[in-house]
Amino acid sequence: MRAFVLTGPGAYEVQEVPSPVAAPGEVVVDVERVGVCGTDVEFFTGEMAYLHSGHASYPLRPGHEWSGRVAAVGRGVARSWIGRRVMGDTMLGDGTCRRCLKGRQHLCEKRQEVGVRGDRPGALAERLAVPVTSLHVLPDGVDSVLGALVEPGGNALRAAQAAALGPGTRALVLGPGTIGLLVAMFARTTGAEVHLMGQTDESLAFARGLGFEHVWRENEIPALRFDAVVDASNAVHLPAAALDLVEPGGRVVLIGLAGEPSRIDTRTLALKDVTAVGILSASPGLAATIRAYAAGTVDPRPLVASTVGLDQVGAVLAGQRPPGAGPGPKIHVDPRPPFPKSTL
Repeated sequence: MRAFVLTGPGAYEVQEVPSPVAAPGEVVVDVERVGVCGTDVEFFTGEMAYLHSGHASYPLRPGHEWSGRVAAVGRGVARSWIGRRVMGDTMLGDGTCRRCLKGRQHLCEKRQEVGVRGDRPGALAERLAVPVTSLHVLPDGVDSVLGALVEPGGNALRAAQAAALGPGTRALVLGPGTIGLLVAMFARTTGAEVHLMGQTDESLAFARGLGFEHVWRENEIPALRFDAVVDASNAVHLPAAALDLVEPGGRVVLIGLAGEPSRIDTRTLALKDVTAVGILSASPGLAATIRAYAAGTVDPRPLVASTVGLDQVGAVLAGQRPPGAGPGPKIHVDPRPPFPKSTL
């Protein structure tokens, strides 16, 4: 089968590789859609922390936001899985440690992460092998595009939940990228007044087009009482800014990661009686995200600007916008042949 392989920083190939075989407890999925994520870009540039900690190494096959259809099953897996439309959890714990047994496999010290950590190949390929226990079935109302948006949506849902919002509250989301916009979408469903902060006219105009009236540049944020501030950016200074902006007794939610350490003044945290929450992984939020998409409570389809084939992934990771791409922040990949260079 064909697969996109990163062979080093800035180096890549679309290779013919052996098709996966389902091991006991696993399935093989025919991949239909894959989202390109900021983590994939960090692997492309060589900046990804796992490359330096030894949790990942080249060559590697990225891709962890995916959807597809089960094509084969391994020993111990019911054949009724064949043909089911699914997406999968990125985080694969060892299943035996204390954290896994408490339902926190996304924090397992020995975890694999599909397309990210360990030796588990990612979804930028025609087929993918994953444990059946990682699968979530997609209902008819959640197509392959929405299915590949469940993983980022699960992260965003957890961030919105951590903000503890409701009618009469006000939230500020820093960073109108895919995760930030999804956080804002989920936050809006609570009845909260949602504000977004971004850097470019284009990103702010796109947010307005999604129905968000309160969008600002950093130097334009009004002096309002924000009950929660969510940092969904990669800017090193914004966690401290979030702490300054949040109302005393409010909540700061940290889901974005900067390329170098961010610092906050814990005296401010304590003296304002602020609750700070870090979010790692969509795992606990996947099922609820699927339900929200199926019900139409949140519709993230406008975030997808373009869908390309495997041959165009390298250019996308290098920062090139596909010809004819829309204004959204997310690029999807359809690895199935044949596929045109770019479609909307």
